[in-house]
This record gives sequence, structure tokens and C-alpha cells, in this order.
Amino acid sequence: MNITKYAAPVVFYPLAGKLIPWFAWATAITLAVGLIMGLFIAPTDYQQGESYRIMFIHVPSAWMSMLVYVVMATAGAVALAWKTRLSEMLATACAPVGASFTLIALITGSIWGKPMWGTYWVWDARLTSELVLLFLYLGFMALQASIDDPRRAARAAAILALVGVINIPIIHFSVEWWNTLHQPASVSKISAPSIHPSMLWPLLINAAGFHLFFATAVLIRMRTEVLIRERHKSWIADIIGTKP
Repeated sequence: MNITKYAAPVVFYPLAGKLIPWFAWATAITLAVGLIMGLFIAPTDYQQGESYRIMFIHVPSAWMSMLVYVVMATAGAVALAWKTRLSEMLATACAPVGASFTLIALITGSIWGKPMWGTYWVWDARLTSELVLLFLYLGFMALQASIDDPRRAARAAAILALVGVINIPIIHFSVEWWNTLHQPASVSKISAPSIHPSMLWPLLINAAGFHLFFATAVLIRMRTEVLIRERHKSWIADIIGTKP
């Protein structure tokens, strides 16, 4: 089976259209289960009380903010190396989704931080590097928007994304490298996570839901990018019912 054929927009577009409903339903079901478990079934934390429940949104958002950036930068690198149009479209589609995850992580983190730290914001290493990540996403989108030619814009934005990858390990290891207010990792310690299973399972289910939402949103945005970039092709005219 030759999977490289799916890199062609004419093949990808109908395939994505078939996948989107499946991912959308899986997203809705997974998030519904995860949020009900996290917000209503999981026990109250003995230290943080009910305020810890924002974790079930904050933590998956923070994870996704980094993952989406890596996907975006990887797609940009593939586009630079092999000049594949679909990789450019993937990077473009990732940017606003990743920026949204990052903004949610920052807002929910600030809300969570108020009862824990006594303030909504501190220039903590983790918070500051996450804010830099938001600026990288915004810079990626602004750079693309500033260049008229889509191919040139994609190449320039891809270079920026690759430079910004250095911020990802800084975010991840900031709580280990510096003395920060942000709590250290409690889930990634696979051998013995320091979070009770009654809280861990809702968190992991929500994380799966966020991954599914990302796939759904990116497929939708990529189909839109295909329509925009390939609008002069005859197969697009056949889809939308107009002559090329």
C-alpha cells in the first residue's frame, strides 16, 4: 500500500472529509466522559479542595500546546526538505489550534494559581516560557499573513517554527532546571505517578479527548486550506460545482 499518495491534496481532501465525523464523535464522547469523571466523580483534593479540578482542562491544554508546536515544526521541516504542499497546509492548520491550546493553558493556569500562589501571574520559568510559546504561534501566523505568496510564506514560517522548537524542552524541563513556583511533573513518572488513579484516569481520558479534538480541528482546517490553495484546479471546481 502506497501511503505517499495521500500527500496529494486531491486524495487527501475526500479522505479527510470521511474521517472528520469519526474524530468529531470520538472527541465528543471522550470529553464528555472525561469531564464528568473529573468535575463530578473524582474526589476532592485534600490540599487544594475543589479548585484542583481545573487541572482536567489546564493540564491537557498545556500538553497539547507543546505537542501541536512539535507537529507544526515537523510539518514545516518536511515542507522545507521535500516541498510538499500538504505539509505546508498541515503547519498552517496547526498554528491557530496550538495558539488556542496555549491561551487556554495560560488562562486556566492563572485561575488555578490565584488560590495556590495568591496571585494570577508570576514571572515563573514555566509560565514565562509558555507565554513565549504563545508569541511563537502568533509570530508564525503573522509572518505567513505578511507574505502574499503562500509557498514563500510557508517556507519563512517553517524556519521560524524550527527556531522556536528550542522553547519546547525549556517549557518541559523548566521546573527541574530552575527554582519555580510551578509544581513538578506528577503524571509523566510512569513507574509511579504521584497522582491517585481516581484523578489520573479522568485526566488521561480528557487528554485523549483533546488529542481527538486536535485531529478533528486540523483536518477541518486543512480541507479549508486545500480549497483555498487549489481553488484554480479543475477537481476543486468539480467539488464546488463551478467551472475552473
